[in-house]
Amino acid sequence: MRTAERIPGRALLRDVAAIGLATVAVGASFGAIALAAGLPVGAIFAMSALVFAGGAQFMAVGLIVAGSPVAAVFAGLLLNARHLPFGLALGGTLGRRWRDRLLGSHLLTDEATAFALAQPEGAARRRAFWLTGTVLFLAWNAGTLAGVLLASRVGDPLRLGVDAAFPAGLLALLLPSLREPDTRRVALAGAAVAVLSTPLLPAGLPVLLALTGLAVLLLPRRQRARPC
Repeated sequence: MRTAERIPGRALLRDVAAIGLATVAVGASFGAIALAAGLPVGAIFAMSALVFAGGAQFMAVGLIVAGSPVAAVFAGLLLNARHLPFGLALGGTLGRRWRDRLLGSHLLTDEATAFALAQPEGAARRRAFWLTGTVLFLAWNAGTLAGVLLASRVGDPLRLGVDAAFPAGLLALLLPSLREPDTRRVALAGAAVAVLSTPLLPAGLPVLLALTGLAVLLLPRRQRARPC
């Protein structure tokens, strides 16, 4: 079994700082969009501090505005179901005390998990997790504050194109994974389902329905190998 290569401390700080800056920008887009959608300022800050779920927060705002609060809760639970295997992989890293585990589960994100698992088990992995999780939490909430202030000054933040920041960020994160043929097929199938169902379903549900794109992985490998 191969041992994970340790990211040098200086490189880790550089990478975490870079993704922290990107998180500020995405958080600002959330704050601006949420305020433009009519959410109370207190609710916006509470969501970023207590939920701290990135994509789930964007989806929740869209579904709440569309009049589907129940769908917002369901979508958030489904979207964050991936944290279950994250928690299993990092259970020992968070510590043995229930307070550490509770706080660690709140700071558990894709990025914190990735940076932590890139380190060997032990103190290095714990440092990477807590550093990444703390930086991203502070960056997200600072971005939310900046977005709310921006929206309150300019009126309609959508004129500045901040609504494009989140999908652009997600696309940038996804691009490296699209090198895999199976990933491309899943992405194309999910995108097709989402586009076709958008005129028929309430906002947010086509994104959830796009998960059916994973069904292409159930096809025999010989069929999946055929050129599209």
